[in-house]
Amino acid sequence: MKTDIINTLLSQIDFAEIRGTQDNPEIVKYFDEIGFDGSSLKDETAWCSAFANWVAKTNGYEYTGKLTARSWLNVGEPTETPEKGDVVVLWRSSPHSWKGHVGFFIRQDEDSIWVLGGNQSNKVCVRPYPKDRLLEYIKLNKR
Repeated sequence: MKTDIINTLLSQIDFAEIRGTQDNPEIVKYFDEIGFDGSSLKDETAWCSAFANWVAKTNGYEYTGKLTARSWLNVGEPTETPEKGDVVVLWRSSPHSWKGHVGFFIRQDEDSIWVLGGNQSNKVCVRPYPKDRLLEYIKLNKR
């Protein structure tokens, strides 16, 4: 288990988008601290990868520096035995689409992968995803 990543994730639970013209400064921070201008992107911009990048960077792990979820398929090492804190990359729309979602592994059961991530129902939370949406589990390496 990556305790450092889990502790960082838990510190961000329930940070959520603010509807309307205001932006949650915590979400803007995720963009800013990985090299994007959060004030121009707003908290309504798809931010699951920005959040994952911020968590990995904050804890000294490799990260993609990109805002696309599938960019996480190009870092770390694939694993078939994920531990808490490993990266989960899921497809969205179609397994062959460029769209995806990224978060951190918490657990799995017979049907679902429980992911703690950003931009899940517009906030940081734990949510189950169907196992058939999995593209890859990734173990991150320290930088």
